[in-house]
Amino acid sequence: MSSGFALPSIEMVAPAVHFPPPPPPLDAQALPHTGMLHLHDAAGHASGHLTDAAGQLTDAAGHAAHQAADAALQVLGSLSGVLLAGRAALLGTRLLAAGAVRAAEEQRCLEQRQRIAATAAEQWEAAAFAAVRVNARRHALLARVARAQALGGPPGPPPHPDVPPPLTPAGARLAALRGELARAEQALHRAERAQAEWEQRRLAAQCRLDEDHDDDWQLALRESRAHALRRFSAERTADAEAGRLPRPAAGRPAPGPSDVREARRTGARILGELDPYADPEAAGLAAQAVRDAVRRAAEDPRRARIHLTEARKFVRDANRQARETREAQERAAAQYDFLVYETPEGAEDLAPAPDAVALLRHTLDEGVPLGPAERELVERRVTERVHALESLYVQQRCADAVAELTRRFGGRAGLGRGAGQEVRLDWTPPDWDPGHWLRATLLDGRLSVATMYRGGPGERTPEQRALDDERCAEARARLTELERITEALGLDVEFTVEHTQGALPGVLGEDALVLDELMGEAEELADTYRDVIPQPVRQRHADGDNRRPG
Repeated sequence: MSSGFALPSIEMVAPAVHFPPPPPPLDAQALPHTGMLHLHDAAGHASGHLTDAAGQLTDAAGHAAHQAADAALQVLGSLSGVLLAGRAALLGTRLLAAGAVRAAEEQRCLEQRQRIAATAAEQWEAAAFAAVRVNARRHALLARVARAQALGGPPGPPPHPDVPPPLTPAGARLAALRGELARAEQALHRAERAQAEWEQRRLAAQCRLDEDHDDDWQLALRESRAHALRRFSAERTADAEAGRLPRPAAGRPAPGPSDVREARRTGARILGELDPYADPEAAGLAAQAVRDAVRRAAEDPRRARIHLTEARKFVRDANRQARETREAQERAAAQYDFLVYETPEGAEDLAPAPDAVALLRHTLDEGVPLGPAERELVERRVTERVHALESLYVQQRCADAVAELTRRFGGRAGLGRGAGQEVRLDWTPPDWDPGHWLRATLLDGRLSVATMYRGGPGERTPEQRALDDERCAEARARLTELERITEALGLDVEFTVEHTQGALPGVLGEDALVLDELMGEAEELADTYRDVIPQPVRQRHADGDNRRPG
């Protein structure tokens, strides 16, 4: 074996991963080609307790207790946080609501000292998704209030929404974030209900529903509006949006009106069921159908029933459209917040997406839906940014894996960057120095590991070739260990071995840029590794057999 390659993928986003610092500008005159950042001393010291801590947690109860305690102590890293937000921006309302339900349930279990089955990463994912949902609802509500204020007209200005600032999960502890989520949910619930009541009054004014002063009409309208508000509030809970609560079934239509009075009462009940956010034009069609029913009730009851049936259909369609518009606005808000996110100071900037941001800003400011081509462009930009973050995340976790490989087995490790986006991780195992080392290269989503020897191309002596073959044979076992470590860190990495003759020539650290600030981050590896509990895994051995270790 001379080299192997793999296509790493993320199984679960670990919570404590931060953005790496950017590489400094390349100065070809001042920077030696062999300069790389050495990881082994700081990483070994920082993560030295990993094996001991994991070894003490062999039973299921201990594992669960460790995960619960670990999740409570961890702080969400900046890279983990924005990656989870990006994944949330690609999900629908129902899946985000499911995350909010899980986060609330896990917090209740923690308060009642009950065991939580979810891992730390799963708990953080649920809380991060819930935070994206809250922020999106907040953003969409404020945008709707701003549009209403700009339009003016009856029934006066909308109420000022008393909502807290946007949630910022990165840098927060899980218990504190869950507490903020609960308080934000309550505040949003109150603000949305107040806005919905105002929207009802505006809709009534636009459709002239309150101009009829008949007592039966007004009583039926008030009762029906109150029912519609209760339904609206119930449907805005996470349980309802996640599909945990059944949507109220529509009752059977009442018998046709026998006189004008009954037609007015029935029509008022139908119009009162309008969603507070219903489009005025669609609501106007329903109101006109009710007026036609009242007008025809005395002389043609059958025709009045037809008009009331039409009114029910207009209301159902208007309500469905209102729900879809609400969901689209909140999805746009989540995507907008993700695309305008700026990396922490000192980290490399993410590629901007001004075309998608402009479209999302327009749909939130004006309340107009995105067209099919516009939605496709926005989805593409969000996906591109998520993929860029995933690539950066994989780089960080692979660097952690090489650091852990060095801690377990000794030797020296260095990290640097070659040309473009190439990331290089060099590890010199014990007894390999000075002639050989392993080089892991990450580029365009592909992880390659090669056995290297110091020198240039040319004929090797028989003794050198024999040592090359020995190092290549040892590299097989090192790849197996690297697979195990990356799996424990939440990556799916399975190497395909490329059978070639001998090792590859190279210079240790050639064409690499030093990442000066990574030493400080390496000191945080102990916290990063606390969420790692190595599980028995199936290993691919040199003979090609798959079996459990031991």
